[in-house]
Amino acid sequence: MRQQAWHVLPWLDVAKVLDVHPGKGLSVKEVQRRLVEVGKNVLAVKKGVHPVFLFLGQFKDFMVLVLLAATVVSGLLGEIADAVTILAILIINAILGFVQEYRAERSMESLRSLTAPEARVLREGVEQRIPAADVVPGDIVLLEAGDRIPADVRWIQAVNMQVEESALTGESHPVSKSILPLREELTPMADRQNMGYMGTSVVNGRGAGVVVATGMETEMGLIAGMIQSVEDEETPLQKRLAELGKWLVLISFLVCAAVVLTGVLRGEDFYKMFFTGVSLAVAAIPEGLPAIVTVALAVGVQRMVKRQAIIRKLPAVETLGCATVICSDKTGTLTQNEMTVRQIYSDGRKITVSGEGYDPKGEFQGADPEKDRDPLREGLKIAALCNNSRLTKKGVQVAGLFRSKGNDAPWGIEGDPTEGAILVAAAKAGIWREVLERKQDRIGELPFDSDRKRMSVVYQTKQGKMAYVKGAPDMVLRLCRQELTAQGVAELSNERVRSIMRANDEMARHALRVLAVAEKPLSDSEPLDEQIEQGLTFVGLLGMIDPPRASAVRAIKVCRQSGIKPVMITGDHRLTAEAVAHELGILRGTGGGVITGEELERMSDRDLSERVMDVSVYARVTPKDKLRIVRAFKKRDQVVAMTGDGVNDAPAVKEADIGVAMGLTGTDVTKEASAMVLGDDNFATIVAAVEEGRGIYDNIRKFIRYLLACNLGEVLTMFIATLVGLPLPLLPIQILWINLVTDGLPAMALGVDGAEPGIMNRPPRAPGESIFARGLASKIGIRGTMIGLGTLFVFVAGLFIGVNMLGARTMAFTTLVFSQLFHVFDCRSEERGIFEVGLFTNPYLVGAVLISTLMQLSVIYLPPLQAIFKTAPLHGWQWIFILCVAGGPSVLIGLARLLKNSWQGKSVGGQYVVPISGINAKK
Repeated sequence: MRQQAWHVLPWLDVAKVLDVHPGKGLSVKEVQRRLVEVGKNVLAVKKGVHPVFLFLGQFKDFMVLVLLAATVVSGLLGEIADAVTILAILIINAILGFVQEYRAERSMESLRSLTAPEARVLREGVEQRIPAADVVPGDIVLLEAGDRIPADVRWIQAVNMQVEESALTGESHPVSKSILPLREELTPMADRQNMGYMGTSVVNGRGAGVVVATGMETEMGLIAGMIQSVEDEETPLQKRLAELGKWLVLISFLVCAAVVLTGVLRGEDFYKMFFTGVSLAVAAIPEGLPAIVTVALAVGVQRMVKRQAIIRKLPAVETLGCATVICSDKTGTLTQNEMTVRQIYSDGRKITVSGEGYDPKGEFQGADPEKDRDPLREGLKIAALCNNSRLTKKGVQVAGLFRSKGNDAPWGIEGDPTEGAILVAAAKAGIWREVLERKQDRIGELPFDSDRKRMSVVYQTKQGKMAYVKGAPDMVLRLCRQELTAQGVAELSNERVRSIMRANDEMARHALRVLAVAEKPLSDSEPLDEQIEQGLTFVGLLGMIDPPRASAVRAIKVCRQSGIKPVMITGDHRLTAEAVAHELGILRGTGGGVITGEELERMSDRDLSERVMDVSVYARVTPKDKLRIVRAFKKRDQVVAMTGDGVNDAPAVKEADIGVAMGLTGTDVTKEASAMVLGDDNFATIVAAVEEGRGIYDNIRKFIRYLLACNLGEVLTMFIATLVGLPLPLLPIQILWINLVTDGLPAMALGVDGAEPGIMNRPPRAPGESIFARGLASKIGIRGTMIGLGTLFVFVAGLFIGVNMLGARTMAFTTLVFSQLFHVFDCRSEERGIFEVGLFTNPYLVGAVLISTLMQLSVIYLPPLQAIFKTAPLHGWQWIFILCVAGGPSVLIGLARLLKNSWQGKSVGGQYVVPISGINAKK
């Protein structure tokens, strides 16, 4: 039944196909048969993973397995403190991962909460309430305002019915419903006025519908199936760390084998060499790496919270940094979600209205609404009176007399956004309905419906009764016989009608939603029916739009200069989408950059994949379309961020590399499927989060560079000494101490370092880029070699000038520690040296280095620790020698970079810095 295009069939034909009498409903026997045939009207949920197995699954990561092995080895070597520390780190990381995955499992539970608990149906001619799960195809369901629709239905009765479908279709306004068949089989879901869908709610009127689909066959069921079909994937960072873990295991094994084999061949004691080799192998593995990565990501989460981005899945913090495509909804994310009157046509004049959102401040260019006889003022008065919305401040209705009394809360609208927009336009001219209604009373109303496409109200004034009408320009104009001008009422000629429609078409081409306003004096005896709408006087046109956020325009500019493709996906019509995209800067040309849902329906996945990089706007799309778009980008090796608010967005949000949910307007389903939630529903916040993500990845590269160069220095010190027959420069306990002193706090402090200047002026890194790319491997190799050779040089020099073995080892031990502490300052930038970055611009790093220095001094000068670590006090000349060897490379590298950057015209921090911090302002 699902493939049937029910919306193109007359409702009587639908009833025949489903074999049901519209006035009686199904028989009990037939209901039982259909329940057996199609099953219960529920959303099937794939059985989730048991929490215990979900927790144990956190330990299957390769890097985690390596560290578990290191824990065992450390315990066997008697280093219980090391073993306990590593194990604690792994358990904390496992708990964090478990919490994130367990929360992600709840997306289906949120979806099921949208379904109705009960349904009112007609069976055997009797109205009855039943559990919604027992509804079957062919059931006649009865609904009124406040009811949630229990299944997909084809309306057979609709009396002033409006349905809130925003969660499913993305439409921000309630949709008026009709029983008339539609012509096009491919009509988008949002335009199917004769259909109702599971999980949506009736907000006005009443009606009846015949059930055409239940359970997983409904549109909501289709979304549930898509959510469950999306498989979780590793983030780029997780892939890179797994790759790093494999390399570290290989290197550690080779180091251990080489040291043991070389020592034994030279006649050293096997146990002694094995102990040393294993200590070096453990030292080569930066066991603090997972903890430091977690700290860096957690710090990023806190920074993002301050910028209105709430991270739900920790790895997404870094994934944002390599985003190459951001797919965004239009309404409320790229736009203000506040309809605003931009143009008015009155008495042959085109009038521009300034101002933003619902704030009743603005000017009228081209007319003066203060003039009482001006048709503009009369048109705005009609807009205010033929209106059921309310202008509010912090939920309190306000009128012009007290709107300025110290209330700084934002302006808002209670009611329909379109009515709100024209109400605000009237208020900009000083026209407030609350003030007008003190002198006249509303005595009648003909409400808007989808067939009439207009609304009329009747007021009793001192001069008599007046009818005020607003609606679609074509529907209102055909009822008008006169026009209000500055000279008075004039006959509405055919030429004037054509001029008015040309003005309407011009507004529509600029994506403005246009309403016409008209009026008519009534006699006291005229009945309040549709006859009062005959012979109207045309007063004007009002064109409105949901304007782009200024911050979104700036953010899109930043996207382009940072190599990120912004894409707008909307349920709006092509014309509206194209106009808004041009204003935002998403579209620069015409034509091929826009695709509609109908065009998408005719394209194969292969065709879409070939075209996806050339398209920037998708209009009138379905949930399935959004999922296809995300998958097409991923097939082109793009890292995709996808925003969403409604239930219909959840599958695409979950499929995207970074799913982004709206915090203010988003449904629980979408939030549970997402990796990040926007606290302000603002596109600019996503771009700000991308900046943070790039900075976090840079910081991860910084401490990987630092840790591996330091570990390489330790390994080379021991390996070369063993190879050339020198005594061991370091004892195993000293190697493990170095890891504690240098690999902990300094590396963590790098994880909270600020972003590099110009971070948003470079393109995103390739998704498959190695963590060692862009010269990082050579930097690690060169600096690690310098640390190792410098340490050996100090050790040999000490022995050469007559220092005993205890003193020489202490010199080598201290040189290695301070070489690493100096090197941590080199790692703060890949382009700039310590003289450009500055020694004190990261106070956490300065503090960490001071603590590490004090710890090292304690093992040199405190007798109890001297005995444990086999050290001797150092003298003045030894300190000078050690500090020159340890700090010399950092000074020389810093000077070289300073000269190079000065020569190339880069001053300190001289790259242009994109002003990200200012783009996620409120608007």
